Amino acid sequence: MKFSNSQIERYARHIILPEVGGEGQSKLLEAKVLVIGAGGLGSPLLMYLAAAGVGTIGVVDFDAVSLSNLQRQIAHTTERVGQLKTASAQATVAALNPDVKFIAHSLKLTAANALPIIRDYDVVADGSDNFPTRFLLNDACFFSRRPLVSAAILGFDGQLATYKAYLAGDNPCYRCIFREAPPRGLIPSCSEGGVLGALAGTIGSLQATEIVKEVLGIGDSLSGHLVIYDALSTTFRKIKVRPDPDCPLCGRTPIIRDLSTHAIAAAES
Repeated sequence: MKFSNSQIERYARHIILPEVGGEGQSKLLEAKVLVIGAGGLGSPLLMYLAAAGVGTIGVVDFDAVSLSNLQRQIAHTTERVGQLKTASAQATVAALNPDVKFIAHSLKLTAANALPIIRDYDVVADGSDNFPTRFLLNDACFFSRRPLVSAAILGFDGQLATYKAYLAGDNPCYRCIFREAPPRGLIPSCSEGGVLGALAGTIGSLQATEIVKEVLGIGDSLSGHLVIYDALSTTFRKIKVRPDPDCPLCGRTPIIRDLSTHAIAAAES
């Protein structure tokens, strides 16, 4: 790819990195990343992806900006309260980097629409705030053979992992670690239990870094590991996780064979 003078200046700090260079920056500009959720995690994530020059960023979110979001959802502003989060995020990305094509999916991700949406992208980032969406994304990315970089936050704690179980080998899926969603009400949501605003920036930035690594094919993939961050003690733990041979999705005798069976399983759980 031939860079314009403004692009050479914009991405200069990337281009001088031996691990990135002009070839890597071209990969970023040609990459398509789907971000699920334009909230606490999605905000710093999509902003750093845009700043890095990821050429196409899709965002799935059907919610509107509220005042209580602004403590952590830095892609939005007070003046945009009441706007769709996808519209607010699009304005933020456009202001950051005109190179980026922004695709707004202002809808709820479901078993019916997940595969057609995901298949248009190279990498998927999960910044959702509920277990049904996390399990749906895991299954949809497995069937679509797309790497899933997943993160979650609550209170002062965060976690991060990459899932590429479609590659087999030592690559577990989300269900290998978390077989099923916990009983409703057992784990509070952020609105119920609270969350440190800056924590979203910490974990969202780590998520963006892992996505850039996946696009460029550099460093060590986080697949096969779970990173846990405790903000109060300022500690990181990186745990090795292995595929579960009895996993209902990627195990030896899977019972989830497509998203229709996923939907049936979800409805029965």
